[in-house]
Amino acid sequence: MAVATPDLPPDAAHQTVRMTVAQAIVTFLSQQFIEIDGREQRICAGGFGIFGHGNAPSLGEALYAAREELPLYRGQNEQSMGFAAAAYAKAQLRRRFMFCTASAGPGTANLLTAAALAHANRLPMLMLCGDNFATRLPDPVLQQLEHFGNPTLGVTDAFRAVSRYWDRITHPAQILNSLPAALNTMLDPADCGPAFLALPQDLQGWAYEYPAEFFARRVHRIRRAAPDAAEVYNAATLLAAARRPLIIAGGGVQYSGAVAELMAFAEAHAIPVVETIAGRANMVWDHPLNIGPIGVTGSDSANILAAEADVILAVGTRLQDFTTGSWSAFARDSRIISLNVGRHDASKHLSLPLVCDAKTGLQQLDQALSSYRTPAAWLARAQTERHTWNAYVARNVAPRNGLPTYAQAIGVVNDRCTAQDRIITAAGGLPAEIAANWRSLGIGTVDIEFGFSCMGYEVAGGWGARIAQVETQAQAHTVVFVGDGSYLLMNSDIYSSVLTGHKLIILVLDNGGFAVINKLQKNTGNASFNTLFADCPTIAAPFAVDFSAHARAMGAIAEDVVSLDEFGAAFERARAADRSSVIVMRVDPHNGWTEQGHTWWEVGLPQTSTRLAIDAARAALAVGRAKQRAGL
Repeated sequence: MAVATPDLPPDAAHQTVRMTVAQAIVTFLSQQFIEIDGREQRICAGGFGIFGHGNAPSLGEALYAAREELPLYRGQNEQSMGFAAAAYAKAQLRRRFMFCTASAGPGTANLLTAAALAHANRLPMLMLCGDNFATRLPDPVLQQLEHFGNPTLGVTDAFRAVSRYWDRITHPAQILNSLPAALNTMLDPADCGPAFLALPQDLQGWAYEYPAEFFARRVHRIRRAAPDAAEVYNAATLLAAARRPLIIAGGGVQYSGAVAELMAFAEAHAIPVVETIAGRANMVWDHPLNIGPIGVTGSDSANILAAEADVILAVGTRLQDFTTGSWSAFARDSRIISLNVGRHDASKHLSLPLVCDAKTGLQQLDQALSSYRTPAAWLARAQTERHTWNAYVARNVAPRNGLPTYAQAIGVVNDRCTAQDRIITAAGGLPAEIAANWRSLGIGTVDIEFGFSCMGYEVAGGWGARIAQVETQAQAHTVVFVGDGSYLLMNSDIYSSVLTGHKLIILVLDNGGFAVINKLQKNTGNASFNTLFADCPTIAAPFAVDFSAHARAMGAIAEDVVSLDEFGAAFERARAADRSSVIVMRVDPHNGWTEQGHTWWEVGLPQTSTRLAIDAARAALAVGRAKQRAGL
């Protein structure tokens, strides 16, 4: 919940304003502000919309009237609109959000995947979606799903599982409670996530006498939950006895604005820090206490320390399986202190919970730890392992004979980026390669969408992130890494970026299909099947997609390159260009993967098979399972 400060004339509580439901929703949103760094800004920065019969006549009318206060970006696909909204919220550190509006039926259904992404990543996003008629007089209507025994059930009900707040508005007065509740959910650090309002298409236009006070200008501030004194004492007592402590820094560090506190805490007590996927760029790459990324997509340096640490302080992370190696990455007798604003996350796997805001919690834990410092031998070991890993990355990204690799392309871009440029990728092989090989140049500049691991997020998320970036750092660049598979799934926001003037640099690394899943197939003893285009038995005649021609057709500058030197030169041209640029390069689907740095990860295998290779993979699975920690 947010703390609000109303600005009202004395008699406003007795006044009413006659508005439609749609007008009231839009007016309310336009009057909600948040204080960020001493400056008041609208919490809702606008929205993404595709109109249809379920939202154009009434909600569209209200949005047109407020187009200056709440700019509406026309999306090309509802799912990609949701990705863009999620990426915007992430770039704004969850302090501001955007809404998405979709028509009844398939338009709304297209938002489901994006809602699940926002839910998994704890990101605020408001969905204002059309629904069936409240009166049910025109029944069934176009695009309505009918459930013969339950006329109240429809597409919008599917969002209950992927929303933090869900409501169907059936009377105009209901928004007096539902809108503030949705807003408070999106602003609450512990409950943050997507909010969904189902708006019957007739009800959107119904008028009602609303209290004028409801539309008063309000300024909100994000709550900082203070820790319980006993939990601070327990955490400090455990950490003070540690001989081999380790900090796991997650995305919650950035959302709390606790990066400075994290570094101060680590430096004061000389505790090594490792980063989760969501926590990449909590520290710059060459900070002496940054020991690297942890987990399945991590580094040898981080994972070696995690396996030996006796006390682990997990800050702002939900400890998902790519961080914990399916809970095999830590020693069985290690103790975990989980500092998290969410009770659910703070209590995982019998952790010692410290339920609070990261900034406040680190400050109080720092005071309670007093003069404690990590034993010198442990710190020296951590820095030695990090030095070894840095040398491996340098070799991994260096040019060599053969087709270029993901890692080499990453190295070329890394060398040409500034500390302000934002890097975005999602799903497939690129998240692992960037997590392992990217050397963070600036704080909070890496967005690896792996919470829900959504293919198609890359270009759409880049567009949303660029909208946020232009608001504060217009001279920086938004750089999107995308594979050919994700590009083919969702690319239409190249057109959106060109239309709206939000320049992207999009790097299409073509490995001829879903190469990382092909790698998983082979690593688990399976045959190469239906992942690379070359091994799809239903494809009669494979041919190469002309990605650059396709991108040019959407208004972008585009070119193909075949070498790393050409790739670097094209990247420099893209930096200097006046609009979105797409650079396409073939990469090796089989060789050059980052092989070091990965913890074990559990995947399901067949218990019986005629393939001997699967039997061998199943034996390896048993070895990994033997290392898993017991817990909840």
